[in-house]
Amino acid sequence: MYGIVNKAIEDLVVTNYGQEIWLKVKKRSGIEMDFFISSEPYDDKITFLLASAISDELAIPLKEVFQAFGEWWVIKTGKEKYGNLMQAGGKNLKEFLINLPVFHNRIMLMYPKLTPPEFKVSDIKDNSLFVHYFSKREGLKDFVRGLLSGLGKLYETPVTIELIASREGNSKHEIFEVKW
Repeated sequence: MYGIVNKAIEDLVVTNYGQEIWLKVKKRSGIEMDFFISSEPYDDKITFLLASAISDELAIPLKEVFQAFGEWWVIKTGKEKYGNLMQAGGKNLKEFLINLPVFHNRIMLMYPKLTPPEFKVSDIKDNSLFVHYFSKREGLKDFVRGLLSGLGKLYETPVTIELIASREGNSKHEIFEVKW
């Protein structure tokens, strides 16, 4: 993952828990880097070590860490770093979700070494749709749930998100039903 991801995790921790907790998280994770360069790729292992250290340090389930980070990514990082792209995604939640499959194509112009996930949308109704999440990376379904929740908050649209299929089951990808 790119350094911007790890910087966003740091920002989430420092903003909500303080610099002292971030230093404890870094120590617990075993990561000795002083800082992350946003535009540089890093081993995915670093991101998972940080998330695990946050879980341990704050005594909260890893699932909740990833969900909180997904929301933070949309509400804070997305707005600050990709504001124009986020606005171009749609004027409401439904439009944004329908346009989600092409979002990473635009991001790849900024991060050419990106290995993005793929999203597809199906079963579109007035107040719900299915978001299909395909990725080579395992263990990020709770992050995606957080992203979807964050989008609901960004568009001031209360959402419910249900995981209806998962790679942990018999599916080849995750499917989320998003209702608003």
